[in-house]
Amino acid sequence: MLERALKSAGFVVEAFESAALLRARLRSGAPDVLFSDIRMPGEDGLSLLASLGQTHPNLPIIIITAHSDLDSAVGAFEGGAFDYLPKPFDIDDAVRLAQRALASVQPQTPAPDSEANRSEQESSTQTDLIGNAPAMQEIFRAIGRLARSNVTVLINGESGTGKELVARALHQHSLRRNGPFVALNTAAIPKDLLESELFGHEKGAFTGAAGQRIGRFEQAHGGTLFLDEIGDMPMDLQTRLLRVLADGQFYRVGGTQLIRTDVRIVAATHQRLEDRVTSGQFREDLFHRLNVIRLKLPALRERREDIPQLLRYFLGRAAQELGVPVKSINPQAMAHLAQHDWPGNVRELENIARWLTVMAPGHEIGSDDLPDNLSRFTAEGIALTDDALRTQWTGDLKRWAEGRLAAGDQDLLAIAGPAFERTLLQAALSFTGGHKQQAAALIGWGRNTVTRKLKELSAGDDKPTE
Repeated sequence: MLERALKSAGFVVEAFESAALLRARLRSGAPDVLFSDIRMPGEDGLSLLASLGQTHPNLPIIIITAHSDLDSAVGAFEGGAFDYLPKPFDIDDAVRLAQRALASVQPQTPAPDSEANRSEQESSTQTDLIGNAPAMQEIFRAIGRLARSNVTVLINGESGTGKELVARALHQHSLRRNGPFVALNTAAIPKDLLESELFGHEKGAFTGAAGQRIGRFEQAHGGTLFLDEIGDMPMDLQTRLLRVLADGQFYRVGGTQLIRTDVRIVAATHQRLEDRVTSGQFREDLFHRLNVIRLKLPALRERREDIPQLLRYFLGRAAQELGVPVKSINPQAMAHLAQHDWPGNVRELENIARWLTVMAPGHEIGSDDLPDNLSRFTAEGIALTDDALRTQWTGDLKRWAEGRLAAGDQDLLAIAGPAFERTLLQAALSFTGGHKQQAAALIGWGRNTVTRKLKELSAGDDKPTE
């Protein structure tokens, strides 16, 4: 499908089933743009990316993968990829990306340690960041793009969405990964102690200061300082923080020796700092210092498709922590959980997984095992929600079709059909943990049909569990 779309856009396209076949073709000349899957027969896409970065540094390479996790995104960008495209993707977006790559004049430079360090890094930097939802894929891509940068990052998101996990991932995949990661929740520290927490103090600086204390800025020297709930920082400390960000030096409380520090700042807040600036509760100049790169974390209710994967992960981790067998969850109970609004976001889901691991009596979790605040959802309520969602996506489909027809397109079913099937199949496989037979039953296909569709829709490299 991608090949056909690129040809329709005017590209001359050649396709190869393996890196070995591509290498043979490269002997007679390089293409202008290269799309490569990560998982291929023989040499994988990241290895190919690293080696082509050496031999063809000006070739824009776009990495495609159905395994859209954080390490894949970071590995692609660290290896010098022009961009990273997680499946399923919009064909029009892929064509526009190829056009951007073709117009790019920036040479691609290989990451010097991409091959030597990748396997070690992947084993040592695993995080709890999980998700196939588009909003999470954008977060993964952003972390990958920022991997070789020391730029300040501001993370926005509701409580429990994983802001500290993103900050840790930014650190672990950065040039400062061997330095310390120091976190401080500025809202959890009393105002009269926060200055000392940040900058340290000298002996006798105030009542109770019995000795010298090193603050978080000094502790984070050479690494990353994560300042959580930065929007609640008192105004007088905002002024001190601004000075440190400006010149990288400060005095301990009660001190006379100028301390120099080299830290990367990652700040986070659940508030809109623009509103805090307008109300006079946050310095505008500090806001602009922090707001260099901003990442917006989605609430869990905005990425419900990730709930099954997240729940299975948390159930597995809870079982490991408690030394008990991992529990499964039946489709009815999962449907209940998928309709919950999750005001506490991923943190609430993690706590529910622990609760279920301890309190649910059997090996399989059913609807009756859910805590009272979750089990109140009825099948009628779920059906009503389904009706609303159906109205929404059919409306979107109608607008898409009208736009295509207005543009003079034909054979719309050939475009929309595979996209619909891919979305349905990905959702069913995610829901069943990759079990093809269960996914087939949920969709209404035979198991062989699912296998054939996976191959047709270029998702065969998912390798689901039998």
